[in-house]
Amino acid sequence: MSHIPGVLPAADVVGLGHPLLERYVVFVASRARANTVLATVSDLRVFFSVVDKDPRLVTASDVLDFIAAQRLPRAGAVVRLADGEAGLSAQTIKRRLSSVSGLFSWLLIVGEVAVNPVPRGLSTRRARGPRQVVPLVRAPRLLPRVLEPGEVDALVGALRHWRDRAMVEAMVLGGLRRCEVLGLRTGDLRPAEGRVFIADGKGGHQRLVPVSKRFFRSVGHYTATERPADAVTEFVFVALKGPRRGQPLTADGLDEIVRAARVRAGLSHATCHELRHTCLTRLREAGMALEAIQAQAGHRSIESTRLYLHLSNDWLAGEYLRAADVIDAASYAVSQ
Repeated sequence: MSHIPGVLPAADVVGLGHPLLERYVVFVASRARANTVLATVSDLRVFFSVVDKDPRLVTASDVLDFIAAQRLPRAGAVVRLADGEAGLSAQTIKRRLSSVSGLFSWLLIVGEVAVNPVPRGLSTRRARGPRQVVPLVRAPRLLPRVLEPGEVDALVGALRHWRDRAMVEAMVLGGLRRCEVLGLRTGDLRPAEGRVFIADGKGGHQRLVPVSKRFFRSVGHYTATERPADAVTEFVFVALKGPRRGQPLTADGLDEIVRAARVRAGLSHATCHELRHTCLTRLREAGMALEAIQAQAGHRSIESTRLYLHLSNDWLAGEYLRAADVIDAASYAVSQ
């Protein structure tokens, strides 16, 4: 496979080792974003490094063996407090199975296999009632970590450039995803309105969201004093030095900026995703309606947004106290 036009160079698909796999990657590239294609290639490479077979010969037993192999403790790995395991997380295994299942669904459609060998789950039967399906991999639903106000201040104070401050503020004050921050173009900024246009959000969906004036002030300082004058890209955030000077900043570059600032600030945790979660949690705590948070976050389903009800410190306690007052009042009335 020489190249997937406009998406991946040949080096990114080296190692798949079968023309059917390469055809499938071309299919995925025709309907998905580059990050999805890269993740699919990575997942398929891992699967077929364990299940060393022609794709047309893979069985359900091979898939179950792959799951067992993924759960084995990795060399030097520590046990996670979240689930008590030292192998790959359930979320990672589920994602890899999803990629593998997508491949075999495609192979089924094009007539290369008779069945999809990735089971939907393990069937069980209750003593009474309909047949149930137990997921192959149970992934615990964990609440994401958020930063306290003092931790946010410490992180921002440890940043060394106005560029870095603007990017962090876009996440912690606007709830933008990392890829959305890096994808901002000059024309997407609307300081007079206090909003930014997200041209290429998750799933390719667009939205227009408000962001604090602090973000626009930081962007102004960055463009006036730091952004290389010879940078020709439309993207707002670029590398300030080195061989990539003036070119769009990468995801790894942004992650390293946040990691280094976290270390300088003496924080135990702070990631781009946690900054986004922090923003959306604080908006809910401040009384912002769940539907408004959904629009701000760019969630397709309100169910994704309901997570922030549980992250908010005051929501559950407030709901409990209101319910307890009703119960106490009823009990008091009966006792009289």
